[in-house]
Amino acid sequence: MRAHQIMTHRVLSVTTDTTIAHAANIMLQNHISGLPVINEAGALMGVVSQSDFIRRVEIGTQRNRGRWLTFLVGPSRIASDFVHERGRRVGEIMTPDPITVTEEAPLDKIVLLMERHGIKRLPVMRGDQIVGIVTRTNLLQAVAGLARDVPDPTADDDHIRDRIITSIEAADWAPFGLGVVVSHGVVHLSGILTNENYREAAIVAAENVTGVKRVHDHLCWVDTVSGMYFNSQEDEKSLRVG
Repeated sequence: MRAHQIMTHRVLSVTTDTTIAHAANIMLQNHISGLPVINEAGALMGVVSQSDFIRRVEIGTQRNRGRWLTFLVGPSRIASDFVHERGRRVGEIMTPDPITVTEEAPLDKIVLLMERHGIKRLPVMRGDQIVGIVTRTNLLQAVAGLARDVPDPTADDDHIRDRIITSIEAADWAPFGLGVVVSHGVVHLSGILTNENYREAAIVAAENVTGVKRVHDHLCWVDTVSGMYFNSQEDEKSLRVG
């Protein structure tokens, strides 16, 4: 399988001028751990993730080094940490020049890059434009959807997947982090719902795509008040059987 067959198409992003608070709220509201950072032309500039918010002066977690350690680290690193801990905009705390992959990148290459660099997400590029993102969750979704010994999705499966994504993501009720895996016309839907009524709509949208034989529901509902996660009935049944 390749990046374009499992990636999330609808990518939330921020710009270098986005405030830290706004970026943090986007991540919390959409239950994601990182965001691509783009410029006005849509070119990828960097990535901001949860780790960039760990050392912040607002919550008293900035580094407090003694004199000796400060001397060893040097003024350049001290200045860089100062900006990272007190910067007000995403461009001041993001990781610049992130590692990326193309749409045709095989999954083994993606996993190798994630392991080698200790990262959780890889922007998927078409030229200098970001067209998707592959996360560890996408890889998990692919494993769950293709757990049996089946061949790679066919070209027809790719077309089915594209039509399902187009159909669902155009709707206001589209799941966050929509994952669609198709093999021989059998569809596995995953992602996060903020309203349980959205589940049936997503399933029906997939069922109405020509070539779909069956739809498996792995959509997870999140109670926005308590933050609790609830698996689909299909997944709960599988867990009990397992």
